[in-house]
Amino acid sequence: MKAVIITMAGSPSVLQIEERPVPDIAERQVLIKVLAAGVNRPDVAQRKGVYPAPPGASPDIPGLEVAGIVEKCGASVTRWKTGDAVCALIAGGGYAEYAAAEAAHCLPVPANLSFAEAASLPETVFTVWHNVFQRGGLKQGENFLVHGGSSGIGITAIQLAKAFNANVFATAGTDEKCATCTSLGADVCINYKNMDFEEVLKAEGVNVILDMIGGDYVAKNIRLLKPDGRLVFINAMKGASAAFNVADIMRRRLTITGSTLRNRENEFKAQLAAEVEKNVWPLFASKQFTPVIYRTFPLRQAAEAHSLMETCTHIGKIILMNNDTSR
Repeated sequence: MKAVIITMAGSPSVLQIEERPVPDIAERQVLIKVLAAGVNRPDVAQRKGVYPAPPGASPDIPGLEVAGIVEKCGASVTRWKTGDAVCALIAGGGYAEYAAAEAAHCLPVPANLSFAEAASLPETVFTVWHNVFQRGGLKQGENFLVHGGSSGIGITAIQLAKAFNANVFATAGTDEKCATCTSLGADVCINYKNMDFEEVLKAEGVNVILDMIGGDYVAKNIRLLKPDGRLVFINAMKGASAAFNVADIMRRRLTITGSTLRNRENEFKAQLAAEVEKNVWPLFASKQFTPVIYRTFPLRQAAEAHSLMETCTHIGKIILMNNDTSR
């Protein structure tokens, strides 16, 4: 099969197409003929050599989410059969013509969604559901803030928080990105390049913040939180170190937490997949959640896709496509 290989740590140009064996599958796995694969920031970090694949995952084929057709099922798989259309969360290996996935980490492609749209879902939806609703405990009527509102995570967090009746705030770096955020359900989107989000929101206060920025955002986030507020980290693009007042945390009973998904246990991901299917998948039928695809690239242009992601100009998801994309 053809696969995109990280030939060495470095710039997007290190991504090259090579021939690799089709993956073997274990008894609880399925082999997926990949028709579309999502591009995510962890893929970029892996390419740069700062986010290695966990044990058991492909060390040099990036890709954490795919959509396609089940080609083969392991001996213990009962839910899926050959020919089923699925999307899946995987620990690596998605930039290829075939990928192995745990059967319990697969979900059906929602009706009326393309394979490109389905491939945009697993990494972002699983991440948002776990961090905003499980770890952050977002409830109806609470105020929610997501930084990077026009990213794949951001567009997902905005729509899910609004679907579950939260008041939604976001930050983004251009007026165009802010307009997209409000069109998706954000009550307010703050252009951080010409407004201070803390100043804009301090009168409101926030119950839950999903932060992928870190750095000097940390102290501002903490000051914005209401008593019993929750700050959840999923990245630290501006730096992982920050100073804050511990006494203030204690006085307002704040919770600071965070997580990474890729290294979690298979059973945890299986339980998360079941919750996502139960709580999020019905939102596609009611049109309360709509994937946003910024651009698709053929698999052979993975380097161009990574270059685009690193410009931070995109709104929504970037997707790699294999040749057969009919559905």
